[in-house]
Amino acid sequence: MSVLLQTVSRDALGAHAASWADLHLRSLFETDPDRAARYSLELDGLFLDYSRNYITDQTLALLFDLARERRLEPVRDQMFDGVAINRTENRPVLHTALRNRASVPVLVEGQDVMPDVNRVLARMKTFVGAVRDGIWRGATGLPVETVVNIGIGGSDLGPRMVTRALSPWQRDDLSVHFVSNIDATDLMGVLKDCRPETTLFVVASKTFTTEETLTNAHTARAWLVSVLGEAAVDRHFVAVSTNTEAVRAFGINPANMFGFWDWVGGRYSLWSAIGLPVALAVGFDRFEQLLDGAAAMDTHFRTAPLERNMPVILGLLGVWYTSWFGAPAHAVLPYDQYLEHLPSYLQQLDMESNGKTVTLEGMPVGGHTGPIVFGQAGTNGQHSFYQLLHQGSWLIPCDFIAAATSHNAVGDHHLRLLSNFFAQPEALMRGKTEEEVRTELRDSGLSASVVDSLAPHRVFSGNRPSNSILLRSLDPRTLGMLIALYEHKVFVQGVMWQVNSFDQWGVELGKQLARAIMPELVGQERVDSHDASTNALINRYKAWRVPS
Repeated sequence: MSVLLQTVSRDALGAHAASWADLHLRSLFETDPDRAARYSLELDGLFLDYSRNYITDQTLALLFDLARERRLEPVRDQMFDGVAINRTENRPVLHTALRNRASVPVLVEGQDVMPDVNRVLARMKTFVGAVRDGIWRGATGLPVETVVNIGIGGSDLGPRMVTRALSPWQRDDLSVHFVSNIDATDLMGVLKDCRPETTLFVVASKTFTTEETLTNAHTARAWLVSVLGEAAVDRHFVAVSTNTEAVRAFGINPANMFGFWDWVGGRYSLWSAIGLPVALAVGFDRFEQLLDGAAAMDTHFRTAPLERNMPVILGLLGVWYTSWFGAPAHAVLPYDQYLEHLPSYLQQLDMESNGKTVTLEGMPVGGHTGPIVFGQAGTNGQHSFYQLLHQGSWLIPCDFIAAATSHNAVGDHHLRLLSNFFAQPEALMRGKTEEEVRTELRDSGLSASVVDSLAPHRVFSGNRPSNSILLRSLDPRTLGMLIALYEHKVFVQGVMWQVNSFDQWGVELGKQLARAIMPELVGQERVDSHDASTNALINRYKAWRVPS
């Protein structure tokens, strides 16, 4: 039993969860014609239908009671107000300030951060305009044709996802690429299609010490210098960082460094200068529309009552399934190819934020927290893992996402796509009874013995929960709303589980061990300083390696 459940709502919610053994979503829809209308919300072209969930009015009342016991509203307000809710690092959590379009003062240690935020945005706007208008020139006087963003984690996943999602607004004469993996294959695969004379590198690292980013950046630098010389670095590299001295030592003019702040977590940073490649790809005006959409969702999250609050409802549903039904995973299923990177982005957002076993007070949570997040775009997933969603033994709630309009209206492709978007959650909810299966098989002319043989394999239990999110269109503003919706959902879950959603100490141990192993990979000496498995693997590699 997790710490979350040690509340006055525990027994009521536990008993209520047990009652679902006798309930089925299909019957709830059949007996309640208003269910879909009652359990849906709309905000500025983003429509959420959460009616296909294990909820009744009583369920929601109990979950909202629990949210109030967990002081969700006061903690939410503390986040927006700049209180240091990231306790383990003693930092505020203010990605919302980055899209504070009204520039309402936000104080950190008595200082309003908004002038600095707006100053960086103004510098980004000027730089983006210079690049896109051909004013910024490379060392040989040619304009930029290719932008390569070098970063990892939050400095890659967010900008990569948004840039792909907003592909319809990109120009044919300015391409944007992303390099993150320390595997040289990633970088070299991009560089083979680049010309040094027309390539601009954006090196994104808050500390300018991230191993993967700096390794790739130095290799890219050597590639450029081998053709254009040392002096060219100044015209072909810019930085998104806070470490001025390291940036200068690399050869980047600090005047071409765009800063951000320690109250911006990496996975929440695409709204900052980390979003520079997005603005370069689609234009600064559309980057601002992205911010506008996120700001609209911020206002909704901060002002809507819990009972009509999209992020709150999605967050509570996630806690409901993980903590009371043991759901191990959550599937994100965008029926839009432009959103193909959204599952990976949300994977980091959710799993890095709430993959914790210790509460804010340093006590074991005692149960499960963040789910395993996975997914794939469009009908591809249907031909991959949907079998498990429909007939597997695990309960895996799903989010289906689609846009009502397509940017590529060719033939009936979009109608076919949307028919699947509408059909899959219905199938998960309804299922198919054995009686329905037998009738269908008999009507197809099969013998009684064949019907008896096949029927058990074609039964679908149904009663599998999902949310459906329908966008009027996939545009910058709506995308900003969608991303902010999930950010706040993750925040809600962290508050409910009483974990710190804004640190990530779990990524450090492997990095620390890798630094110790790195020098051991050089030379012929056998390694015996680790466990037997690690020693054997390292020594096998050293026996097999090919000298470079």
